Order: sequence, then C-alpha cells, then structure tokens
Amino acid sequence: MLFRWEWLRPVLTVPYVPTLGPVHPSVLTEDLFADVLRAAEQQRRFLRYDKDVRWSDVKDETVLAEDIAHRPGETLVPTLVRRGKGTVKVHVYGVEPDSPLVAGELAAKLCARHDAARARMVTFLGPEHAGCDGAGTRVQLKDFTSMSSPDPEPGTVLPFDDCPGAVRANFTAFAAQMAADGFAFLHRQMLAGAVGPVLVAVHEGRVAGAIGPMEIRPDAVGARQLMPQYFGVLPEHRGRGYGRALWRAAMHWGQEHSAAYQLLQTEVGGASDRLCRSEGLTSLGIVYSKPI
Repeated sequence: MLFRWEWLRPVLTVPYVPTLGPVHPSVLTEDLFADVLRAAEQQRRFLRYDKDVRWSDVKDETVLAEDIAHRPGETLVPTLVRRGKGTVKVHVYGVEPDSPLVAGELAAKLCARHDAARARMVTFLGPEHAGCDGAGTRVQLKDFTSMSSPDPEPGTVLPFDDCPGAVRANFTAFAAQMAADGFAFLHRQMLAGAVGPVLVAVHEGRVAGAIGPMEIRPDAVGARQLMPQYFGVLPEHRGRGYGRALWRAAMHWGQEHSAAYQLLQTEVGGASDRLCRSEGLTSLGIVYSKPI
C-alpha cells in the first residue's frame, strides 16, 4: 500500500499522523506517511523519531495497512492499539458526508477480526476553527526560533534534583494525588533514573505542581524538538500562578537547550489550552476522538 500524495495532502487539515500524533508542519510529507507504513511491517518496532520510544521497548499502536481506504477526497487509516483489551481507531481525513458511517463499518469489521474491545473515530478540523469547550484537543506549536521565552522568576520553580530533601520526599504524595495526570508513572521513571529533569513549584515546603521530563529529541528531519511533558498543579494550589510559572520555566529550559520547537495537545477550553493561547502559541487545528 502506498499513499498518493495528491489525494492525501489536500485533506490533511491538521499535521497529525496515525501512530505518531502531531508533527511539525515542515515534516508533514509523503515520506513520513511511508515511514509509518513501513513501521507497520516491522513487528512493532519504533521509528527513530517516535516520541513514544522513551517509554517502551515495543510500539503499542500500528497501522493496519491492508485495510486503509484511500481515494480522492477521503482517506481512512485504521490502527490497532494493543494495550488493555485492544482498541481500533479509524483516522478520517476528508469531508465526505458518509465518512462517519464508512468509518464505523470499517471499525466494527476490524474489531471483530482483531478481537478488540473498543473502537474510536478520529477526525480533524483546521486551525480556523475555534472549537467547543470540553470537546477535542488543540494542537499547538511553540516555535523557539521566532518566539523568545523570558527568564523565569528566581526561586519560583526549581529543578527537582535541586530541591531540599523534604521537598523531594514529598513528590511521592504529589505524584499519587496527580496519578490521573500521569505523575505516578513519571515518578517511577524518575526513581529509575530513566528520564530528564523535572521542574517543580514549591509551596511552603511541599510540591504544588510539576512539569517534565525536560528532554529534546530530533524529529524526522533532525530538528531539535522539545518533547511533551507531564504538567499539572494540585487543585488546592490552582489560580495562584504556579501553572504559568512552570510553563515559562519549561519553555526557558527549552530555549536554553537550543530546542527548535515544541508541539502540545491541550483540551479545548481547558486551563492548559487557555494558558498556551495566552502565551501566543500557534494553533495547528483540533483533533476529535470519539467512541464508535
């Protein structure tokens, strides 16, 4: 299976590639999609620039290349996520009126074939759409080459390793309370020494919020991409500026370490979405994922 770029490119309203997620618009090429198809044939191996390579030895999601539907005006790309009881996702590129119906039928067939318990449909709207609060995730771009990051306020945010022992010990409680935001997993990686620096905001000797790990990896063309971070503030400390302080400290770290850009996904209308938009990030569009 090979994609015809003259069919696919016009319907790529958001720079989002199945199994990879958001990518920089400059690397959204025919070669990138070809790489994803080749990876599907290589027994769950990672592409060298896949952001998820940090967390596992095998790729959890692969494209079901033989079941791609590809024609002018519409491309449907199904993937299989093996985690849990299995999920089939059908990525819908195009605006044909019957796309949801066709995607649903394809997902049902593939769920039965692969014994997957769930199915989802992934659709896209371009950056000209504002989106509705609580629906979809906005893909946002922080370009370090065109947007400087101011120095963070001294003492507001510290690297975890520079914190006093009592604060470091308190991270365990923070991570447990913020487990739904991924911090329990991150804490295990920190204890194993498997990740880059984590930045924390401290309130009266206790961790109030954190962002990390801070890591840079090359993208598909070798540009230095600041990887996505886990980012959160305890509910009782929200509204005090800790989120913005953490964000700005992280962006300053990226700038100081010569990152070219960062891509983020924020829940439309959520606190992180409002923060990123107020900080001048560029919207690249909205991704919707819903059960079928």
